[in-house]
Order: sequence, then structure tokens, then C-alpha cells
Amino acid sequence: MARTISEINEKIRKGKVVVVTAEEMIDIVKEHGVKGAYEKVDVVTTGTFAPMCSSGVYINLGHSKPKIKLGGGKAYINEVPVFTGFAAVDLMIGATSLPDHDPRNRDYPGRFRYGGGHVIEDLVSGKDLVLKGYGYGTDCYPRREIKTLINIKDLNEAVLFNIRNAYQNYNCAVNLSNKPIYTYMGLLKPNLGNANYCSAGQLSPLLNDPLYRTIGIGTKIFLGGGIGYVSWWGTQHNPCVPRGEKDVPLMPAGTLAVIGDLKHMNNKWLRGVSMIGYGVSLAVGIGIPIPILDEEMAYYTSVSDEEIYTQIVDYSRAYPEGTGEVLGKVNYAQLRSGEIEIGGKKVPTGSISSYRGARKIANILKEWISTGKFLLTEPVAPIPGPESGYTFKGLNIRLLEESEV
Repeated sequence: MARTISEINEKIRKGKVVVVTAEEMIDIVKEHGVKGAYEKVDVVTTGTFAPMCSSGVYINLGHSKPKIKLGGGKAYINEVPVFTGFAAVDLMIGATSLPDHDPRNRDYPGRFRYGGGHVIEDLVSGKDLVLKGYGYGTDCYPRREIKTLINIKDLNEAVLFNIRNAYQNYNCAVNLSNKPIYTYMGLLKPNLGNANYCSAGQLSPLLNDPLYRTIGIGTKIFLGGGIGYVSWWGTQHNPCVPRGEKDVPLMPAGTLAVIGDLKHMNNKWLRGVSMIGYGVSLAVGIGIPIPILDEEMAYYTSVSDEEIYTQIVDYSRAYPEGTGEVLGKVNYAQLRSGEIEIGGKKVPTGSISSYRGARKIANILKEWISTGKFLLTEPVAPIPGPESGYTFKGLNIRLLEESEV
């Protein structure tokens, strides 16, 4: 007989809940079988900690005297431009934003020492940041310039809102060209000099609920060291892809949009990232509890690195040109071993995602639930699964002639 989230929450309140991490669940299923694991375990915790570019923070500054309208104007925090197009004093800090004076890749490969992700880390760390703002002046908002220090404790709101996080599987990236290339997957050495990947594999949230049966809109999660929620499916959500054993996607698939109060997060799980030759980003820590509602969820949460395959893609040509060409497939046990074989050549591997961090997050969430600090939520709506027919569409562009511009 299936159990409910309400029943699990009652066990949490009474201190009788059984919580294990996704790593631990693998061995429990091996020892006791799927049915036995379902009877023993109520919740499985997952985790991931990796650069997640589509992240940002929106803040409300409060009003100065006299008031200023930054909407339609410009604003900078620690010299990094922030989006002003909401209203008078609502701003959005994007993780990949760069100072105007950053040389970018003019000095190739660019170092990208400070950007939006670092601003977010400094903000959540409680540091004083320099805000410069420029408005055009109105009768109700007469001030035209402002320069001041801001601190998270003085802001009306500071909210982490990420539109694409926790990717369900991702490519293994290599370089077939004869020169090094700098990508969001890190430095890729020429002639198959290395292979980089970015996933926590068997600990990754959406790989433990591959069909999104328990993760939906409203799911309560660990986010950036605090509490967050799944607010929607993420951009580029692509559930209708080929899948293998245990319904695991064989290529990038589902994504989540997530939201939470930045004031209750910390800089251990939100870190600015500089990626040589590429840009800046934000490393985000996410953990999601998977309620074991039935034997099927026990089965899915026992997925191991050996069972999770991804595709190997050449980032010197196939990825940038969008050819769709795949060099082969590899599982995460092979990737985490430190070496894989491609076309008869042994290639060293490296991870952009922190498996150690993912493990810590899963254990923190386990402790929160076990001690009654964290109750599960019932999703208010599902996110599209493979049966929905929902697909991520590329941009069908027609280049404009000069006369049309």
C-alpha cells in the first residue's frame, strides 16, 4: 500500500521517520530488495553543488530621500551592472553579469575575476557593497544620482531566483581540435587531452526522480544553505529525450526554476565562480528530498553511477555548431574513476560539479528531516514529464539583410 507525504510528515513530527541519502539507498536496495527498502525507508535525500549560470537575485532597496527612479536608468553594484527594468528601486543581479571595464576575452583567455556571481556571494556574506544609480528624474522621483553602501540586512527583500538549475544529466565535454579551448565546461585540452563532466550522478536530484513523480511546483528544498522551493520547471526543460535503465535520460533533460529567501542562505553554498576564457557564474547548492511513496520510488532512488549514462560531445565543433553529433556514451562510475576510453585512447576526466559538496548537502538535509526541522511539501502542480510531449525548441533564425535592419 502506498504511503502519503502527510503520513511521512507525521512520522517526522513524531521523530519516527527513516531518512537515508541517495548513496545509502543504493546499498539498502542491494541488501533488502526494492520491496524491503520501501518498507524500511520514508525519505531519500539528494544533493548537487555546481556552477548554475541561470541564477540571480532580486532586491528591493527601499527609497532614498529625495526618491530616485532607477527603472529606465542604470545601476551598478561593486561596478557590476544590474537590471533596473522593473520599477523605481527593484533590481536584479544576474550571475553572469560583468563590469563594463572588464576586458572580457580581448585579453584571451579572459580571467573574469569578478562579476554577478561574486556580487551575490558578497551580498549573502553580509559585506557592504557599493551601489551607484542613475535615473532621469520625474516629478515624483526627482533624484537623478545616488551612491551609497548597501548591506543585505538593510534591504527590504533579497531573494534568490534561479530560472534554470539542477540539470538532469549533462554532456561529457571533450576537444577534438588541435588547440586548447575555454568553455563553460572548463579548459578542454587539444586532441582529447581531457574530458570534463558536470553532475553529481547518483546523488543528483532529478536522476533520483527521473519522471518527476514527487518533484513539482511547490516542492520544498535545500537551497543555498537555506530553504527554497521549486517555482516552475526550468528554462530549456526537455523531458522527452531518449532514456535508458530506470528511465534515466541519456542526455541533458529536465531542469528546475527555484526560489528562496537569500537572507537565510550562506556563502558556503553560494559561491562566485570565475571560468577562464568563458565568464563568471554562481555555484549553487541544492538538495531535494524524495518521499518514498511506493516501491517504484524505492526502485528509482537506488540508481547508481554505473546505471547513469551520458553522451560524449566535442566542444570544438559539434557543440558550438549544433550538429548533434555524439562521440559515444559513458557512465558516471567510469567518469568518476578518473579515466575513460574514447576511440581506443585513454582520456583523463575531471568534474565541474563537487561530489563532496553534493554528499554534504544530502547529509545536511537528512539531518534537518530526521530532527524535525524540515517537513516535506505536496507539489501544487506537476512539471512536464516525458508523457507531456513538452520539448525544448532551438531558435529558428533567419539572418537579416543589411537593408532590413
